[in-house]
Amino acid sequence: MYTLPNDPSRSKKSLHFTLQEKGWLLLLLAGLLLLAAACSQGGPAPEATLPTSNDEPSATLESTATPAPPTATPEPLAARVNDQGITLAEYQAELSRYQSAQGSEPTDEDRQRVLDELIDQALLAQGAGEQGFVVDDAALEARLAQLAEQMGGEQALAGWLAANSYDAETFQDALRRSVAAAWMRDKILEQVPVTAEQVHAWQILFDNPDEANQVIAQLDGGADFAQLAAQYDPATRGELGWFPRGYLLDPAVDEAVFKLEAGQHTPVLQTAIGYHIIQVIERNANQPLSPDALLLVQTQAIREWVEERRAESQVEIF
Repeated sequence: MYTLPNDPSRSKKSLHFTLQEKGWLLLLLAGLLLLAAACSQGGPAPEATLPTSNDEPSATLESTATPAPPTATPEPLAARVNDQGITLAEYQAELSRYQSAQGSEPTDEDRQRVLDELIDQALLAQGAGEQGFVVDDAALEARLAQLAEQMGGEQALAGWLAANSYDAETFQDALRRSVAAAWMRDKILEQVPVTAEQVHAWQILFDNPDEANQVIAQLDGGADFAQLAAQYDPATRGELGWFPRGYLLDPAVDEAVFKLEAGQHTPVLQTAIGYHIIQVIERNANQPLSPDALLLVQTQAIREWVEERRAESQVEIF
């Protein structure tokens, strides 16, 4: 007989999204506040070049001409989002912070993820500005004081700034953008409903199609789904709980499940992790979302907002 590993939550983990797979929103929900950005550093001023003439000695001109003011060297950019630049130094510092958190050398996918997160933050902050949100100086000072307290005092905050190549001005600019992005994020989340059409379902999961086909034959012959689910998964008895549309990893499985009425079961459904038979126990058109399902819906709402915003924005990557 097919037996499951000793993992009480295997049924749900194998089919549902996990928190790790929803890390994009978790990053946004964490605050969007402590970005490791490098401070701006202008290049050396170019040497002034004085005009010369065949009629007058150059020495006379040097003594009377006024040198042109030095021209600042533009800060290299990693990207530009509409009229707002994301500096290369800021991107590299954020990538370094990401690498420290991961404990490994970043891959090309990691590098793109970090840049995308900075672009997403810029888009959110710009959206906040268009809606009239302004981070005033008093609010910024209050946030700085809060950060200092969270870090263990002014000296700890100063050490963090120095370690991440910040000066006061560049850190405040990054903080203003982060606060504005968080405000826009919260405005989007306010529109997310806390209830949705959902089903409550059980499943039986198999490693091979032969056993799955044997069980489907028993079910079609009138066998009790609950008893079979408990037999194959004693720990959870096949419980998947309540979930909304789009919550299952495989879209084809999701579509098949939501076609069922209460008491009906699917045929054998093959996915990358095995062979499933799922039965819908009950349906509700207005079921409260679980915290995990709500997080997924929030993820989708913010991602859709950002994708729509990107489509209508000018985003250049250098």
